[in-house]
Amino acid sequence: MAAGETASRYDRSIVEGPLRAAVWKIAWPTMVTNAFSGLVGMVDHVLVGHLIGYQANAAIGASWQILLVVITFISSLFTGMSVLVARFAGAGDAETVDRVVYQAFLTAVGLSVGVMAPVGYFVSPWLLDLINAAPAVQAEALPYLRILFGFSSGMMVFFMLGGALRSAGDARTPMLLGIVLTVLNLVLNIVLIRGLGPIPSFGTRGSAMGTCIAGGLLALYAVWRLWTGGWVVSFPRGRGLGPDWAIIRELFRFGLPTGIQGIMMNIGGVLMLSFIGSLAQSAAAQAVFAVSYGELFSLITWTSVGLMGSAASVAGQNLGAGHPDRADQAVHIAARYGVTVASFVGLFFLFFPQTLLAVFGMHDPVVVDIGTQLLRVLSVSGLFVSVALAYTGGLQGTGDTKSPLYISIISQILVPLGICFVIRETGKLDPIDIWLAILAGHVTRCVLSMLRFRQGQWRNIAVTVGGSTH
Repeated sequence: MAAGETASRYDRSIVEGPLRAAVWKIAWPTMVTNAFSGLVGMVDHVLVGHLIGYQANAAIGASWQILLVVITFISSLFTGMSVLVARFAGAGDAETVDRVVYQAFLTAVGLSVGVMAPVGYFVSPWLLDLINAAPAVQAEALPYLRILFGFSSGMMVFFMLGGALRSAGDARTPMLLGIVLTVLNLVLNIVLIRGLGPIPSFGTRGSAMGTCIAGGLLALYAVWRLWTGGWVVSFPRGRGLGPDWAIIRELFRFGLPTGIQGIMMNIGGVLMLSFIGSLAQSAAAQAVFAVSYGELFSLITWTSVGLMGSAASVAGQNLGAGHPDRADQAVHIAARYGVTVASFVGLFFLFFPQTLLAVFGMHDPVVVDIGTQLLRVLSVSGLFVSVALAYTGGLQGTGDTKSPLYISIISQILVPLGICFVIRETGKLDPIDIWLAILAGHVTRCVLSMLRFRQGQWRNIAVTVGGSTH
């Protein structure tokens, strides 16, 4: 590829222009994408909450907590891919970028079809037992979980594509694809959950079916576009279509720590559900956790994850272009944006918790009381999460993917689960104890992430693919 073509392919304002604009350019489309994607989950919870009951809310929440353990591991490859894509895009090396994207695609599809689908089908009942899901919750969750385990490869392709495009500087294309995916998913879910004409009502299963069908259709389109070209990333031409083990090793080198981090965090979430399941009002508390933490708290995490991705992309590209100071400044800017949004959303959690819960059909007095407690704790917790994720993005985007792993083990497992265990063994564990333990974990993650990034060891990390080093 000619040098001029390569130079025009990437947005050089990310490594040369104003940093605030660069961070926001990547962040806002990602926030919109996350918001639209999250709306599907919210609509699902609203529908099943009104049509079936809060047990169905708990079933969807518990199922996703389990599924995310596996999805996060496969998606860790995309973190490794994003590190490489951002670094080589910043250096203007388009050929290496395309090779990395194709190998990430092969590996993710292979793992999701060859491992996730068959293993997930057989272990689903055991996983639901592990989290102490109530019998009524298990009845709704088992078919839902098995469908998602078996047919989520399309969603994996969408996650891979979005990460590749954003890391290369194009956040608008995944936003548009995400909106299309959300609308399609939303329509399918409404039809399949409630039924329409000759189409019967599938209830909770319909939510899983709609998600998988929508993801599969979008994945087919994405593969076609990557093959024919036209995006900032594409599949390479003139090379074999088989796996390139040197690149795959680099994907795992940078991605595996993030995968282990994701698994540990989600295992922590599963174990937290186990503590919630041991409460006197277990079904009510599980439903509250699914809606308040799994859905409403997403109003903060949508923004924070968008800023985390922006911090990773902008920092990674600037480090690849030889501008480490710009990389440092970009992460601080992302953190400030995150605090602003978290403060605004937190006000609604603090002053209007009953109204927010009522949207999801939660009117039972016990459920409302527990949910109000959790939302008010999360109004504070969101501030710390937004800052933590910005610095996590800065570390991961520049190649330091091991530090967030160690930080997550301490802050998301040892601290909150340790608090719950001690309280349960020395007295009575109440819902508010679990909610405050979650807050303590978020505060710990924020402090440790900031300290690690400020040490600056990420400045000296080099990446190598096919003889090219940046």
